[in-house]
This record gives sequence, C-alpha cells and structure tokens, in this order.
Amino acid sequence: MGVLAGIGILGLALIGTPLFIIMGLAALVAFSFTDVETSAVAVEIYRISSAPTLLTIPLFTFAGYVMAESKSPQRLLKFAEAALGWLPGGVAIVSLVICAFFTAFTGASGVTIIALGGLLYPILKNEGYSEKFSLGIITTSGSLGLLFPPSLPIILYGLVAKVDIDKLFKAGILPGILLIIILSLWSIKNGQANSEKKKFHMGEIVSAFKGCFFEVLLPIAILVGIYGGYTTASEAAAFTAFYILIIECFVYKDLNLFKDIPRVILDSMSLVGGILLILCCALGLTNYLVDEEVPMQIMEFMRTYLTSKYSFLLFLNIFLLIVGSMMDIFSAIIVVVPLIAPIAEEFGVNPVHLAIIFLTNLEIGYITPPVGINLFISSFRFKKPVTELYKASIPFLILLVIALAIITYVPVLSLWLIE
Repeated sequence: MGVLAGIGILGLALIGTPLFIIMGLAALVAFSFTDVETSAVAVEIYRISSAPTLLTIPLFTFAGYVMAESKSPQRLLKFAEAALGWLPGGVAIVSLVICAFFTAFTGASGVTIIALGGLLYPILKNEGYSEKFSLGIITTSGSLGLLFPPSLPIILYGLVAKVDIDKLFKAGILPGILLIIILSLWSIKNGQANSEKKKFHMGEIVSAFKGCFFEVLLPIAILVGIYGGYTTASEAAAFTAFYILIIECFVYKDLNLFKDIPRVILDSMSLVGGILLILCCALGLTNYLVDEEVPMQIMEFMRTYLTSKYSFLLFLNIFLLIVGSMMDIFSAIIVVVPLIAPIAEEFGVNPVHLAIIFLTNLEIGYITPPVGINLFISSFRFKKPVTELYKASIPFLILLVIALAIITYVPVLSLWLIE
C-alpha cells in the first residue's frame, strides 16, 4: 500500500502538481503509515508562526516590491553610475551593486531581473559590452544580494534552523562583498576593451546623490538600527515598510496610494503566501524525516566515506549545488536544512558558517544549468533561447564556484563580524 501511495505521489509530481501539495501529501502518507499523530506537524507550525521574526518576511518583501515598482531603480542607477561609471568596467560594476541592493530586499524572486534588466541591458550594450557578457551579468546579478540584510532567505533560514537572524545578517556581509569583488574584477577585465572612458565628476555624484538621498539612507538606517541595539529585526522591517511607503508615495510621488499600492500589496503578498504555504507543508515532511532519524542514518552512511570536516564540506557543496539547480531556495531551506544541520554539527561546522555556505550554494544554483530559475527568467525577459543564457552564464558560474570555495574553507570570512 505504501509503495502504491509513493508511486501516486511521484506521478502527481511528474505531471506538474505544485510542490507544496506533493510535500503535504508525502507527510500525511508517511505519518499515517507510522501511526504518528499528525498534530505533531501543527505544533511545529505554531512554533514558526509565533516567532516574532516571521513578521519581517512580508514587511521587507512589501518594501522591496514598492521600490521595484517606483522610479527608485532609475535614481539609484544614476547615482551608482556617477560614482563608479568612470572605472574600467564601471557600468558592469554598477549593475552588480544595484542588482545586489534590490535582491536583498525582494529575495531571488525574479523581480530584480524583470525590474532592472530592461534598464541595464541597453546601457551595457551601449558601453561596448558583448551581448553574451551583458546577458550573463544581468542573469547572475538576479540572485547576487541574497547574503546581504535584509535578505528573505536569511530570515527563513534563521527561522528553520533556529539560528540568530541578527548574526546571520552580519555573517553574510563579507562573503557577499567577496562575490561582488570577484565579479567586478571580471567586469574590469572585460571593460578594458572599451575605448571611451567616462570622466569623474563630483558635481554629477552630488546631484545624483541628492536625487536618491532618502533611498540610499535606508540600508544604513537598517544596519545601524539593528546592530546599534535601537531596534529588533521585526521593528526594522516595520520601519522600512512604512518609510518606503511614505517616500515613494508622498515624497517622490512615483506611486499612487490608492491606485498602485493595492496592486503592489497583491503581488508581494502572493510571494509571501507561496513561501508560507511551502513552509507549512514542508514542515510535515521534514518532521517525519527527523522523527525517523534520517539525518542520523545519513550521518552513519557518510562516516564510511568521509573522514574529515573538509571532505564533508566538499561533498556538501556538490550536493547543495545540485539541490540549488533543482529547487527554489525557499523549498530547499525548509526541506534540506533540518537534515544537514545535525550532520554538519557532528563534523564541527559552525551553524552560522553553515548558513552562509548553504545560501551561497543556493544563490549559485539560480544560474546553474539545466534548470536554474534565473536562466529561464532572463530567457523570458530578453526573448532569447535558454541555451544562449547557459553559455552566457558559464563564466560567472565558474567565478562564483571559486568564491564558494573561499567562503567554505576560510570560515573567518563568515564569522569575523560576529566573534
């Protein structure tokens, strides 16, 4: 009977049934065959729902969507171009920085590529960058800001793994900067072929800064508020949502409070609703796996072949790169983290370091063929064959894997700011 149920669930998955339904069915079937009360799932859902930091997910998501729908991308792009555009590869570096900023607020939901891709692509082409490079950098940048606060995956990881979210926010800053630096060096190399160089003008920088003053202040205010001890993460999220609403509707007047904001709320809360639906259904499946001591069984199996922390980390990265290319980041966090966290602890991996390794892998997974989601979003946005996006993203994929190796085997990069 169990085999037939398993075949039925697999069949539903193959015909495209939503993932949360598959996970919910798998949990119900598993618990029913082991005579375990399904109320155990409800207890865990209550633990998650009662966590104060859960409020940060809808609030930060709303703020990110409001910024993406306004003229904020144009203002910030103008400022970044004035400040960095004179460098070799400056326009490409601007693309990396601006996309990372927006992805930190919206999560790797495709909003960054959709909102900024149309602005950045013609600018990069006009600066002499090849079509391949332009497509590759925009596709890669769509998930580049996941390690920076207030990233939604960081918040969700902290909730699922029971790790201090404030520590995760700090831990992701230096690894996130490393990713941008490595990609920037590649951009400089490609930018050296450009014959025309922009000149540095302080007046342009000051003028552009005045134009986006209120938006540039936001990430600074969030970091100072949280790490200065003035606000909690939840309070910072509430302040951010209210602040952005006032700024975009009444200061810059990009959005109408009654015509535009209801649509933005619907779009942003659809994403949040999807995350929470996956979270609730996946908790049932992960609880079953934990109750059946699946992590311990995996641990015993791995001890046969892996003899050190470093070999475990190598295996973990390979595994997570595959997971990241096959699952969306929210599902992967909810399903995989409870399984690997106890195993990593046995090998002596710091929980915060594990979080940064995990999130970096999933970030890379967004551009990993054959099914990295950013590849398909860019294919749709720029009306290009997805195979063309595969070729464009390969150099960036290799560079990010090099950065991943550094983040993995130099733990001080993730832990320095919290120790």
